[in-house]
Formats: sequence, C-alpha cells, structure tokens
Amino acid sequence: MGAGGAPQARASAPTPHHQRTATRRPRFGAPTPHRGSTPVHPGAWWLWALALGTAATRTTNPLLLALLVAVSAYVVTSRRPHAPWARSYGAFVKLALAVLVIRLLFTTVLGSPIPGTHTVATLPEVPLPDWAQGIRLGGRVTAEGLTFALYDAMKLATLLICVGAANALANPSRLLKSLPGALYEMGVAVVVALTFAPNLIADVQRLRAARRLRGRPDKGVRGLLQVGLPVLEGALERSVALAAAMDARGYGRTARVPAAVRRTTAALTLGGLLGVCAGTYGLLTAAGGTYGVPVLVAGLAAALGGLWLGGRRTVRTRYRPDRWDARAWLVTGSGAAVAAALFVAAARDPAALHPGVVPLVAPSLPLWPAAAVLVGLLPAFVTPAPETAVKEPS
Repeated sequence: MGAGGAPQARASAPTPHHQRTATRRPRFGAPTPHRGSTPVHPGAWWLWALALGTAATRTTNPLLLALLVAVSAYVVTSRRPHAPWARSYGAFVKLALAVLVIRLLFTTVLGSPIPGTHTVATLPEVPLPDWAQGIRLGGRVTAEGLTFALYDAMKLATLLICVGAANALANPSRLLKSLPGALYEMGVAVVVALTFAPNLIADVQRLRAARRLRGRPDKGVRGLLQVGLPVLEGALERSVALAAAMDARGYGRTARVPAAVRRTTAALTLGGLLGVCAGTYGLLTAAGGTYGVPVLVAGLAAALGGLWLGGRRTVRTRYRPDRWDARAWLVTGSGAAVAAALFVAAARDPAALHPGVVPLVAPSLPLWPAAAVLVGLLPAFVTPAPETAVKEPS
C-alpha cells in the first residue's frame, strides 16, 4: 500500500527476448527447420532407380541382385519422405516376392527345359494330346531347373523393387512440373495413378486397423467386402475433388499454333520414334551394330525436337520450378556408374555375372562389380534427410 492508501502496482522486469523465444512451444506437427534441405529433383531419383534396374538386367547372379536390392532398400529407408505416396515401397517388395513364387510354381508344374540330375520331387504327370508337344504337366522336378527359375525371377523382382524405390523417393506432383509440355496430359494420368494407388493402400490399412479395434473381422472375403466399400467411396471423393481442382486451374486449355508447326511436330515425333525403334533394333542385333548408334541418336534428337515444339500448344506455368543442381547430378551419376560397370563386367566376365546351373554349383561374388554396385549408396549421403514432425510434449 502506498502513502495515500492506493495500491502500488509492482513493476515486473521485462522478459529478455532470448528467454521468450526459448520458452515458446512448437506447434503440433510443425516440421523441423533444416538448413539446406531443398529436395532433390524427382527426375534424378527416377534416373537413379532405372539405372539400378538396368544393371539388374545384365546379370543373373543372385548375390549381385541381392546387393542391388539392399542398396535400394537402404537409400529408401534413409531418404524416404513422410508422405502417403512414399509407403508404396512395401507393396512393390510384396509384388516382387509374388513374382518369385509364381515363377517357381510354374517351373514345378510345367517343368523346365534345363536338364538336371538332382531330383527334388516327382509329381504325377498328366498325359497331353499330340498337338501339345513340348508342354508337360507334372513329372520330375530337378534342383537345376528350380535354381535357373529362381535366378531368372530374381532379375525381374529386382527391377520391380527398383521401380518401387523411385516411386517412394520421387514426389509425383513435383515430377509432373518437370515434364515437357507435350507430355503434360500423359504425365497427369500417370501421376494421378501413382498418387492414388498408395492412398488406396493407406486407406485399406487404416480401415483394417479400425475394424480390429472394434473387434470385427478384417480378413477373408467378408472383411474384404466390408472394407472395399469405404475405400471405393474415398477414391471417388478424391477423384471428384481432383476433377474440380483441375477444372479450376484451366486444365485442358490449348494455345493456337500455326498448321505448319503442328505438321512439323507430328513429323518429328513420328520420325523420332521410328528412329529410336530402328536404332534399338540395330544395337540388339549383330548385323546392325554399325548403324544402330547413329540412327538411335538421330531418332532421339528428332523426338526431343518434336516434344519441344509440341509443348507450345500447352498453356501452363511453373511455380518455383525444381532446379537440377549438383546433388541431382551426383544421384544420377551414381546410378549410371552402377549400370555402366555391370555392362562392362557382363562383356568381360560373363561367367561371373551369369553363373551356371549345370552342373549345380554355388554362385560366387565378383569383387569389383560388387564394389561398383555399392556406388549406388551415394544418394544416402549427399541428399538431405527427410523432415520429421515434432510433436508437442505432454
């Protein structure tokens, strides 16, 4: 109390600025600020993954194929963003396992052209008519035939896993912005498919978890039917929202171009595609090795020119376009180095990259091709880590 009886207001010392900043609580779900965390160009991730898949097509060595799968899995685990479309990697892995099982099942039931002496099982053989010669059902199942089928199926399974890695690492909406204008409509269809498929998988997992919490069945035909209707409803709602957004942004509008430009675009695109086909055929045949490369290069140049001219009909703008920086070159170069190394290894030492099964021997790991495959781990160290959400402390 003061001298006149009036209450005296006690002045409080002002809180320093650094204390006010330190005591401020973060918002729920706010991303952690990360310096220099500009995402890598999505095209670099696709080129890296496709290069690893190309390397997988040059070998049937199960050790090298398993190493390629391990490299892609490590990069996906360390650099996959926290988004619904990035969860599709597991679905591609399951698809690859299904390919292995189906290939082995076909070899067991339909037989294999690979001769073998180690009999695993003998199934009852079904007699077939004369017009079905060369096909058999049942009979002797050999270890050599199963091993050859396993090696061949692992090649396709590795390619599928590499494609799944690209789908999990590259943002489809950002990839759409980087496409040429002539491929915009096609890119929209592909991006919508790649975006909605992981969302469907996430919806199925969410609904099955909700049914388990309520004590209802989530497996079998009954569970699938009761989960399918909400998933279909969510897909239709997303489709309607996407159509409304595309219509609001003026999707489908085209600009007027002269008739001569349209005819030149069609001629360049068609001629370029024919040149690419002829050049590829020449590279794959022994007689076309002299003209294959020039025709392929000319076809690619004509196709790119046609795409550039065709982009003039598309009226669209790019907001903050992705830059192809040094990290994108490193990511693409690491995948290209793996593919080039396995191409060279397949030409110099085909026995190491294609182990034989007759006689049945254990495959060996060639050292320098395996070291070249490890170059594919470079994106896990030169690209920024994905941002994580910070939850409010309780």
